[in-house]
Amino acid sequence: MMFRILIVTILFSTISIIGQNLDKPNILFIMSDDHTSTAIGAYGGRLASLNPTPTIDQIAKEGMLLENTFCNNAICSPSRATILTGQYSIVNGVTSLGGKVPKEQQYLAIEMKKAGYETAVIGKWHLGILPLAFDYYKVLHSQGAYFNPIFTEKGMLVKDFKAGKKTEKGTIQMEGHSSDCIGDSGLNWLKERKSNQPFFLKLHFKAPHGPQDYAPRYENYLADVDIPEPENLRDRKNNGSIATRGYKDELTKYIGSSVSNRNVLRNNISILRGTNISKEEATTSQIYQRFLKKYLRCVKGVDDNIARVIDYLKETGAYDNTIIIYTADQGYYLGEHDFMDKRWAYEEGMRMPFIIRYPKTIKKGSRSKAIVENVDFAPTLLDFAGVATPSQMQGKSFRPILESGETPNDWKTSAYYHYYLHLAHHHNPAHIGIRTDDYKLLLFYGAPEKEGKMPHTPAAWELYDLKKDPTEDNNVYNNPKYKKVVMKLKSELKQLRANYKDNNDALYYNKIIEEYWDYSPEDYQKAIAISAKAVTSLPKALDKKSKKKK
Repeated sequence: MMFRILIVTILFSTISIIGQNLDKPNILFIMSDDHTSTAIGAYGGRLASLNPTPTIDQIAKEGMLLENTFCNNAICSPSRATILTGQYSIVNGVTSLGGKVPKEQQYLAIEMKKAGYETAVIGKWHLGILPLAFDYYKVLHSQGAYFNPIFTEKGMLVKDFKAGKKTEKGTIQMEGHSSDCIGDSGLNWLKERKSNQPFFLKLHFKAPHGPQDYAPRYENYLADVDIPEPENLRDRKNNGSIATRGYKDELTKYIGSSVSNRNVLRNNISILRGTNISKEEATTSQIYQRFLKKYLRCVKGVDDNIARVIDYLKETGAYDNTIIIYTADQGYYLGEHDFMDKRWAYEEGMRMPFIIRYPKTIKKGSRSKAIVENVDFAPTLLDFAGVATPSQMQGKSFRPILESGETPNDWKTSAYYHYYLHLAHHHNPAHIGIRTDDYKLLLFYGAPEKEGKMPHTPAAWELYDLKKDPTEDNNVYNNPKYKKVVMKLKSELKQLRANYKDNNDALYYNKIIEEYWDYSPEDYQKAIAISAKAVTSLPKALDKKSKKKK
């Protein structure tokens, strides 16, 4: 009899430790870096037949897939800050890489803790201040290394978080590939928990961020497969404008990192290092195949590690009482329009994957076309935890959409976008935009955050009819048939900028935005003159910036 009581006690304790609290669900928030929805089987598309993500696809089959989830600023630190704070970049202060979110502004962790959750973040953090509001953290330094990565763990003394030196007290160097180390660390935290609280775990993978160094065991994965190319890899068609191409395409060799050798300063030819293909002989096909195979091998590593975590949840009986979310910090270009990286407000950069499983309230195999932004993530997670959206958050919970499958009449009809980092890193001009169900309107204003930091590029508007042109190959801004559409979208865009506090007239770039708002024939002539000037000033300025970075 005593033996039976002991067994029951042990089983009950085990269930409690992993957070099998019937009152509140556990929350497992899994986020990868730069994992575009194109490289997730459940989203369909040209890569789906390669079956790169069987585990993530299974989560989608057992839950809901959101088709129209967007970030407001497609770059690592700003997107992470928005998810953490529930605020747009201009309000939380993280408009660029290296931004910091102080402990008192790490609102999602703070509110989750108040709600009775044990909180943890493990993996890539990429914000300049440690995640001090979490009960536990074990995070990479900046981007982190793909092999033998260094982490900082809660409870250890670290004098300089950014440095991350192996010899520094408080740092831990793990052996192996980053994805495996992060998977191991997540599992260890779950297994070693002694709390009977429900858990909120943010598990952040570095992969498949560049340079896409995959674990050696994936060397033969897709080795003999010919990866399908996007139709617009070699022909950008009518995508872009004078702002992104120049008056007569003279700026295409400087703006936007390319897969091919189009951009003479930022291209992907270096990915062929270690092969027997010389730089001079490299073709676009060879570069693309090498790029995609490295990328998908990293994706495979993430998917396999997620499977390990899910297996543990199943073994311990916590699987069905855990909300499981899979997302990425933004999208990523895999050769579309001959682009790589993110940053652009075109679909491949702005769109984020978002898949959620919670069988108690979310119908399996469901999908939603509702427009959702990353600023809405925190309010939604808090809603599941039984917490009302704090007043400082700008987002709104989309839990009703997840549970009903229906979009409320009062739900947002557009997503807002602002990329502030003019010509930084991958040489993308600064721009703003609005995305609705049917259209996308963008203004490339081509100016830095502060006057004199970088040369201007031409300003121009772009409009894409997403129903007729989902791959954004035809800019119809100057088509008279869309005049009323342009007027309506400009009015809505202006209102969003006011609502989200992104229209401060004192800021230098907002003066430039206002200058080109109506875009008269005189404005176009100014753009032509700037294009002529930029073609001589950009090479020197961008090359100097690249050398300084090295």
